[in-house]
Amino acid sequence: MKIMMITIAAVLLCLIFVAGLLFLRQRLYHMIDRRIERFQSEQIEKQVLELQNMYRQVRGWRHDYRNHIQNMRIQLSRGNYEKLSEYLESLADDLDTVDTVIKTGNVMADAILNSKLGVAKKQDIVINVKASIPDQVPMSDVELCSILGNLLDNAVEASSLLPKGDRFMRVYIGRLKGQFYLSVQNSAGRVRRVKGEYLSTKKGEHGYGLFRIDRIVKKYNGYVNRQNEEGVFATEIMIPLTET
Repeated sequence: MKIMMITIAAVLLCLIFVAGLLFLRQRLYHMIDRRIERFQSEQIEKQVLELQNMYRQVRGWRHDYRNHIQNMRIQLSRGNYEKLSEYLESLADDLDTVDTVIKTGNVMADAILNSKLGVAKKQDIVINVKASIPDQVPMSDVELCSILGNLLDNAVEASSLLPKGDRFMRVYIGRLKGQFYLSVQNSAGRVRRVKGEYLSTKKGEHGYGLFRIDRIVKKYNGYVNRQNEEGVFATEIMIPLTET
């Protein structure tokens, strides 16, 4: 009888211990979810500010369009061809800062890509981009832009730490073997890796961006591959496309 009571007590203790672990695990996941939501909100707010700035530049240039035309007509009528040429050069430089270079077929993705790549250009990062987003991508626009924003932010951050001549980014987005394929390669120096997992080098962000990317990809039965060698960091994402 005594042995039976000890056994029951041991089982109860084990059950309490397991219940405690499950409770702590649930609390931990809840805390992580809240931090990821806060991180995502901050990232979206940052992206919105970047886009607002880009569109302000576009609206500003359009507002000045008539003035530009009038000025050029005056210079042309007076035969001031050298001044006219200088004026056209200055306008070309201005347009380079607001021109939409990348057109993927997805308006929100275009906005995020062009905004982030504009930031990269200001950091003297050499950029090579080929992007086309299939209609059958199962992700929402918010999820797609979250992945793009985080990947490009990380790439710009890593590249900007290197000497100017060593900075580069390569972005490819498209369809590959019936799947949505996204590849971002960038120059990189020090890379943090613990137990086979890559960690963010940004201060205060604790890798929530990487965690967010992994969660979205997993949600759609996709695959994430990260590699680092010889000063190059690469991320590949593949997600099955929905059938039409």
